[in-house]
Amino acid sequence: MPKKLLISIVFILTLLTGWGGSTHFTTANAATDNSLTKIQKKGTLVMGTSPDYPPYEFQATVHGKTKIVGMDVAVGQKIAKDLGVKLKVKSMSFDSLLVALQTGKVDMVISGMNPTPARKKNVDFTHLYYQGGYSIVINKSDKGIYQDKDSFTGKTLGAQTGSTMYTESKKQTSNTKVKGMTSVSDLILALQNHKIAGVAMEKPSAQAYVANNKQLAMIPSHFNLSADDTVAAVAFKKGSTALVNKVNHSVDQIKNQDLVNKTYLPAAGKYLKTNTVNTSMWHYWKAFLTGVEYTLIITVCATFFGFILGVILSLARMLQGNPLKTAIRWLATAYVEFIRGTPMMVQVMFVYFGLGLIVNLPALTSGIIAIALNSGAYVAEYIRGGINSVDAGQTEAARSLGMSSGATMRYVILPQAIKNIWPSLGNEFITLIKDSSIVSIIGVSELIFQSNIVRSDTYRGVAPIAVIMVLYFIMTFTASRILNHFERKMQHD
Repeated sequence: MPKKLLISIVFILTLLTGWGGSTHFTTANAATDNSLTKIQKKGTLVMGTSPDYPPYEFQATVHGKTKIVGMDVAVGQKIAKDLGVKLKVKSMSFDSLLVALQTGKVDMVISGMNPTPARKKNVDFTHLYYQGGYSIVINKSDKGIYQDKDSFTGKTLGAQTGSTMYTESKKQTSNTKVKGMTSVSDLILALQNHKIAGVAMEKPSAQAYVANNKQLAMIPSHFNLSADDTVAAVAFKKGSTALVNKVNHSVDQIKNQDLVNKTYLPAAGKYLKTNTVNTSMWHYWKAFLTGVEYTLIITVCATFFGFILGVILSLARMLQGNPLKTAIRWLATAYVEFIRGTPMMVQVMFVYFGLGLIVNLPALTSGIIAIALNSGAYVAEYIRGGINSVDAGQTEAARSLGMSSGATMRYVILPQAIKNIWPSLGNEFITLIKDSSIVSIIGVSELIFQSNIVRSDTYRGVAPIAVIMVLYFIMTFTASRILNHFERKMQHD
């Protein structure tokens, strides 16, 4: 790697890490705790949760609209009401919840979360609002084979990534492979397809899945658990002492009046029964249509801005001459190499959570920005290759006619370059249709996100996946036909 390029990359990484460090320093040294007044002034309380864990939190169709319900949502509503603010529920994967809390994307996390010592180092917890236990869900046909966690020797046991079930399954089983997934519905699907032998989860959730799926059964786990591993509490950002103290009054009322068992769980059970009344895929056409809409919005916007960025980067990479142009060329090269050398998923999370420390971007906007930044790096290389493929005589002819270098590039070189790389640009567009699914990890309601909603609603694992496969194919095939049409027109011209 050229020495100048290496120096540029190190410089960029230094800026990024330095920015992150200075932000942490500022946050850690905040002198005043205005957490309570900030929420009351804002008038809303944003609750982060992972709605794939009935009866704690899950998706349900209410009056034709999909909403997040469950006993944890009822807890959040009680807290918001006592604070005199409006509750807003934000959905994301379980292992992203604490990051979202620390970066200010959500105000609190209620997701059946255990207040373990490791978590207490990073966030503040309220008093406990519920105490349960662990069970293991298995296929009903295997009920005579497995009795508890010690029966899975030589087998694979699943658990949700980032949960205490995952940690304890790894600690307390021997000769057992523990497989983690971000979604419990994915784990249940893997169980039914015999990819794993069992799923460790909270007892109420296990009961919910078994009650609504006749192919499943539940066995005791016999995990050796501490008090912190079987309870649930509300998480807040570290240092939110005033807010936590205020919320503790609500949590204590919930615990003392046993509202979870007497009110919240029975209400969640009614939603669970409603979900299984009509589990046909046609019943959820609005959810799939919403997913298609968001997928196309992300793809079109990311393609547009990615193309503009790609043109700028490709031209920057071809600059020659004075030291300023050389510096710009090396910076553009460093950007392209850095983006192409890191996974898009990491870039999406960095834009949403990392930049969120400076400006609170919505999930959809963050997803579009991240995918556009990623696409721009690849488009830059396509365009640079297209420009290099244009015969040098074209430039000489244009300049001999008195055209400036800018006009030559705009009216002579770029049109021919675009024509040469059109198939590559079309392939990039089709790829982005599929890659847009990555933004589901930050809670954007695209097609993958909506399919998870339907799976959580219906307890059907394969049918929603089959539907979105068909929808993705329709979108990509249609886009391919349109792009081929314009390609033929360009060749004819």
